[in-house]
Amino acid sequence: MSYDRAITVFSPDGRLFQVEYAMEAVKRGAAAIGVVSSDLIVLAVEKKNIAALQDPRTIRKVCQIDEKITLTFAGLTADARILIDRARVECQSHRLSFDDEPSVQHVARFIAQTQQQFTQRGGRRPFGLSTLVAGFDKDGKPRLFQTDPSGTFSEWKACAIGRNSRPLTSLLERLYFNEEPQPEGEGGESKSNVASEELIAEAEARANAIDIAISALLEVVENGSKNIEVVLIRRDKPFELMKSADVAATVERLQREKEELVRTGRAGEPLILDSEY
Repeated sequence: MSYDRAITVFSPDGRLFQVEYAMEAVKRGAAAIGVVSSDLIVLAVEKKNIAALQDPRTIRKVCQIDEKITLTFAGLTADARILIDRARVECQSHRLSFDDEPSVQHVARFIAQTQQQFTQRGGRRPFGLSTLVAGFDKDGKPRLFQTDPSGTFSEWKACAIGRNSRPLTSLLERLYFNEEPQPEGEGGESKSNVASEELIAEAEARANAIDIAISALLEVVENGSKNIEVVLIRRDKPFELMKSADVAATVERLQREKEELVRTGRAGEPLILDSEY
């Protein structure tokens, strides 16, 4: 029996191959990064080169779901359009039913539930994308959730999806906790396994979310600021697209700082990217 063609049939070792194939589609998608600080959420995405005659406004990687909730994704853009429309309808239904705005966690749970439903019914296939859902709750707390094609969702302080997501997430850990780069040959235990709530709260309070997001994304983009789009989400304000000139200035400054680290021998080991993607 061909276990990799039937979405509702488990393989003998308990795997759903169609879901794993969808995750591979995510790994080949453009990178997207989310970073949370105490009063700001930054979504930085990798923009693909477009044709000279194409209208860039028709290619959007960051979309507003509700007044205070924003989403970005990695994977199949056509699948994202359908999932985004369903999430928007759910937000409006929540407001109509409860006369209140939906929370970020509610929207993330709905998206994950919708993705999971497409992993257990015949005649369908999983959504080939992962999402980052960001926004502020009514109490002013910044929230960032990640969902994947299997239907799971989790909350993060900094997260990367798309191609090279694993090395980028490792880099985000170091940048978020402001760790010194480890020189070649020296090891170090990741704080992600031992960080306390107090340590995470301290890191969140001092984190420069814009610099962290752009620094990480610069490791995978090819043309610097030309292929980077940054969205700023602040409390009680609609999301703001960072101006191209500001992105370019930030990229130039970060590159100068990186060159200085290299010159002084404090740059650490280079990031090992997934070459197959």
